[in-house]
Amino acid sequence: MKVILTKNVPKIGNKYQVITVADGYAANFLFPNRLAEQATQSALVRVEKLMAEEKAQKSIREDLLIKNLKQIDGVKIEVTEKANAKGHLFAGVHKDVLIPALKEQTRLDIDAEHIVLDKPLKEVGEHKVTVKVQDKTATFTVNILAA
Repeated sequence: MKVILTKNVPKIGNKYQVITVADGYAANFLFPNRLAEQATQSALVRVEKLMAEEKAQKSIREDLLIKNLKQIDGVKIEVTEKANAKGHLFAGVHKDVLIPALKEQTRLDIDAEHIVLDKPLKEVGEHKVTVKVQDKTATFTVNILAA
């Protein structure tokens, strides 16, 4: 059965992708969890329109972020997390922790895909994190404190 994914599904596909899956998988998992819809002609036309709108909005957000990238440069963010006596964090600091803190300081909406973070930050102290939008970059500092 051909379906259109409405959300990213790990190991299956990404949002708005048209894939072929087993009838039972679609009927028993994808449809009840609202992860996909049947790929009818009208649904395909609607999805194409949604993809174009989403792409345009993303382009506008990126252009705005490029114009305001200087605001991010040099910003210091403090994050408090639980750590052991040696300064190692119990849970790493991920992009989704940094985004709200950065938004609070700069008032800019930043997508997770623009933050360059190879692995979660796992130690107390200051860390430099890069924001990359197209070919422009800015760096901010994250100061992790032990709780």
